[in-house]
Amino acid sequence: MIKIIGAGFGRTGTLSLKIALEALGFTKCYHMQEAYAHPAHVKVWRAASRGASVDWDTLFRGYQATVDWPACTFYRELMRHYPDARVLLSTRDPEQWYTSASQTIYRAARTFPVTWVRHFVPGIGHFIRMVDEIIWDGTFQGTFADKPYAVGVFMRHNEEVRRTVPPERLLVYDVREGWEPLCRFLRVPVPRGKPFPHLNDRMTFQKVGRQRARGAQLLFSAVLVLVPLIIGWLAPKAQRRRC
Repeated sequence: MIKIIGAGFGRTGTLSLKIALEALGFTKCYHMQEAYAHPAHVKVWRAASRGASVDWDTLFRGYQATVDWPACTFYRELMRHYPDARVLLSTRDPEQWYTSASQTIYRAARTFPVTWVRHFVPGIGHFIRMVDEIIWDGTFQGTFADKPYAVGVFMRHNEEVRRTVPPERLLVYDVREGWEPLCRFLRVPVPRGKPFPHLNDRMTFQKVGRQRARGAQLLFSAVLVLVPLIIGWLAPKAQRRRC
């Protein structure tokens, strides 16, 4: 059962928060990575984005917390379904958030290798369409590249969460604050001798992205080389059979 609902957008320290919550005993925590790892979930999220009803208990079986997209888009629905859950709004400076998001997840979504890799990696096309439907076309109405507009969406979302969630259920939180406010809000002890996790920073994301891009380019190059060879090998055999 979900005990913590993450209402903050991606690139607000959500991966660090996922690891932190799991270290505090809230296992597992649902992050965008979970949607990627479970292709069946992608269909559910796409249906939810179209307004279909969702069996949240089935989707989140084995999870106690959510952070990041796509779940943050549905924080109000999750609040109604899990009335005892606390809401965690992870946030950061809007300008820094936009810079981080535009240079990581948005750039990755718009690069050449990602466009091509969807044709060679089973299921990734559905995942990419889910991300487009919920984030880029849904949350940002296809105009994320317009910085003032995107920053405005980010700020309005955070203000809406503050207005919507009862104060006793809400923590507005910056991961730079570390364990203390998080543990106090969740009423759990601060882990002794364990530094707060800081993961998936922009440089790390871009490094991993470049590695994946090189892999996709190699895959595409191999396909370009192998397909003509295979056709050349099969063509004489087919011609001999016709003779």
